[in-house]
Amino acid sequence: MNRLFFRPEQCGMTKTEAAAQTLSGINPDVQLEPFTMNITTLNGFEAFKSSLMNEDGRSRVDLVLSCVDNYEARMTINQVCLELHQAWMESGVSEDAVSGHIQVVAPGETACFACVPPLVVASGIDERTLKREGVCAASLPTTMGIVAGLLVQNTLKYLLHFGQVTHYLGYSSLQDFFPTMNIKPNPSCPNPLCLKRQKEWLAGENERILAAAENAIEKEEDGPVHAENEWGIEVVTEESIEQSSSREENTVVPSTLPEGLKFEHDIGTEYDAREIKDQAVKPSDDAVEDLLLQLQNLSSS
Repeated sequence: MNRLFFRPEQCGMTKTEAAAQTLSGINPDVQLEPFTMNITTLNGFEAFKSSLMNEDGRSRVDLVLSCVDNYEARMTINQVCLELHQAWMESGVSEDAVSGHIQVVAPGETACFACVPPLVVASGIDERTLKREGVCAASLPTTMGIVAGLLVQNTLKYLLHFGQVTHYLGYSSLQDFFPTMNIKPNPSCPNPLCLKRQKEWLAGENERILAAAENAIEKEEDGPVHAENEWGIEVVTEESIEQSSSREENTVVPSTLPEGLKFEHDIGTEYDAREIKDQAVKPSDDAVEDLLLQLQNLSSS
C-alpha cells in the first residue's frame, strides 16, 4: 500500500484515506467509503459486518476482496462472510515477497479459511511471534502488482460471467510457476457455521443441476446471436482445420495476376504438389568433381 498509493503530499494520512483519495482521482465516478479500524476487535467486527449489510440484514455487495496481511483479519472476514452467506476472494503475498496467491471462498461450495489453516497456525504457533520487533517484512511492488492484477482479473470474470473463475491460483516468481487447484470444503471444519453452509450447498445440488440444464436448452433454442455474417466468420472443429491444412499442403494454386498482365503459357487451374515432386530432379550422391566431369563430357559430345 505504501508503494502503490501514497504520494509525498499524503504524508500523515491513513492508508485508507490515501487510497480513497488516489482512487477518486483515477475514477471520480466510483463511490468510495473508507474505514480505518481493527476488524479483529469486537467493535471492529460489528462495524465491518454492518458496512456490508442492507437494512434487511442481508449482504449489499456482490463480492468481498481481502487484501489483509495477517491470519486474524482473514479469519474475521471469513466469519462475517459465513454469517452473511457472502462470497469473497482472499489474496496474499509471502513474507519474502517472492510468491503469492488468490483464492475464491464461497460458503458451502469451497473451503472456508478455517477449513485449511496455514501450516503455522495448524502447528499451534502464534504467527505474531514470527515477526521481529522493528523489522518489516520484505516487499516488492512487482510481486504485489502481479498478485493484485490476478485478483482483479479473477474478480472481473466472477462479476461479468466470462471465462473460467479460478478457485485458487498461486504465483512463485523464482520459478515463474502458477499452480491452480480446487480446494473442497472440509467436512471436519472447526467452524460450525461452515458445516451448516456445506449442508445447505449439498441440499441445493438438484436445483442447480436443473437450472444448468434449462440454461443449456435456452441457449440452443436461441439460435445464432447474429443472423448476418458480414465478415464470413465460421466456427469449425479441429478436424476440419486439419483436413483443410492437409489439402492446402498438397495443392498449389496459381496466384492471380493484376489487371493487364497475363501468363505466357497456359498454367491451368491448379497443380498437384505430389506430381511436381515426382517430376523434380532426383538428388544424387555423386561428388562435385564427378558431376563436373559429366558436364564436360556432355559439352564435348
